[in-house]
Amino acid sequence: MGAGTTHWLLIRGRGDRPLDARVDSAAIRSQGSSRRPSVEPGEVCILYASVWQAIFGVAEVTGDPEHDPSRERWAWRFAIRPLIVVPDLHDAPAVEEAGIWPQSLWRHSHIRLSDEQFDAARRLIDLSA
Repeated sequence: MGAGTTHWLLIRGRGDRPLDARVDSAAIRSQGSSRRPSVEPGEVCILYASVWQAIFGVAEVTGDPEHDPSRERWAWRFAIRPLIVVPDLHDAPAVEEAGIWPQSLWRHSHIRLSDEQFDAARRLIDLSA
């Protein structure tokens, strides 16, 4: 990726609603956030299954963040398109293998990744998909 490119980790699934083990890539269309996200169309993200503590895909941001004032939680949304997905979370690499620690992800919908973290995560997903 080019210099100045921002990479993100998108946190998906929660303790009360974990992701299913089988990943339906067609259902991955958007990401919610409680605050206005800093993402921009064209940026590339790593998908993270929070309950599984595993990284399972690479996606591209395809739309600007939009606010839905009728929603109390996760009122911000932006469109994403999966580029590559590990079809079964049992086969997905642990997030720690990419140098990302689950303790740092608590209560976030997305976090910024370093180039090193993104590159490591992308390699691991490519090998697992």
